[in-house]
Amino acid sequence: MTKKNNDPRETLNEIRSLMERSSRFISLSGLSGVAAGLWALLGAAAVYLYLDVSPFDQRRIYYQQALEAEKWGVDYITFFLLDGSIVLAMAIASGIVFTTRKARQKGQRIWDALTRRLLASLALPLAAGGLFCLALFYHGYLGLIAPATLVFYGLALINAGKYTLDDVRYLGIAEVVLGLLALFLLGYGLEFWAIGFGLLHIIYGALMYFKYERAG
Repeated sequence: MTKKNNDPRETLNEIRSLMERSSRFISLSGLSGVAAGLWALLGAAAVYLYLDVSPFDQRRIYYQQALEAEKWGVDYITFFLLDGSIVLAMAIASGIVFTTRKARQKGQRIWDALTRRLLASLALPLAAGGLFCLALFYHGYLGLIAPATLVFYGLALINAGKYTLDDVRYLGIAEVVLGLLALFLLGYGLEFWAIGFGLLHIIYGALMYFKYERAG
C-alpha cells in the first residue's frame, strides 16, 4: 500500500511554484546577461580604438574627439551606428539562444501572453529613451547621450521587473543610479556606459546563473 505524502509545507511550495510560473517570466538565463556584458565591452573597446583614446583619459574628451574622427574609411556617425547595432543584435541573439535553451530544459513555453507583457513593458521606456537620445544628438548634446541611455534602460528594467525575477529590478536601479552619476561627470560617459552595459551585466548574469541555474 502506497503512503501518500500529505506534508502541507510541500503542498504550499508546489502551489507557490505554480503561481510564480504563471505570473512571472522566470526563463531568463544568467548566461544571456554575461554574453550581453561581453558584447558591450567589445563594443566599447572598438570605440576606444576608433577614437584613439584610453579609458579615463581626459586629455581629449571622447565625444569631442568623435567630431574630428574619420578612421577605417568611415565617419564617426556611421561607425557609432554600426558599432551600436552590432552590439545590440549580438546581445539580443545571445539572449534568445540562452533563454530559449533554459526554457526548453525546464519544459516551459518561451512565447505567451506573459512574454508579450514583459516585452511591452520594456519597449515603452526604451522607445522614449531612444527618441530622447536622438533629440540630444540633433541639438548637439553628445555628452548627455551615454548617461541618458543608462537611465532609460534602467527605467525599462524596473518597469519590466514586475513580470520577471526581482533581480532584474535591482539591476535596473543600479543602471539608473549609474546614469544619474554619469550626468555629473560628463567626460566619463563612455566609461560609465561600459560599466553599466558591460560589467554590471556580467556580474548580474553570473549571480543569476549561480543562484537559479547552477543550483537548480
